[in-house]
Amino acid sequence: MTTATYTVKGMTCGHCVSSVKEEVGEVPGVTGVEVELATGLLTVESEVPIDTAQIKAAVQEAGYEVADNS
Repeated sequence: MTTATYTVKGMTCGHCVSSVKEEVGEVPGVTGVEVELATGLLTVESEVPIDTAQIKAAVQEAGYEVADNS
């Protein structure tokens, strides 16, 4: 199992969290999604590594943005 973490910008409420969880959960290969509203932390579990671009696209589809970790 693989776990990756991202920081999501722009979430302000429980509905935001639900939207992100739903969209990221639909990415092929994702087996688990946890989102923490206070920190914006998004944790994605999968059987094999998932392309970061797919996760970013799913977060954008939900209406939010993944912060660059650089």
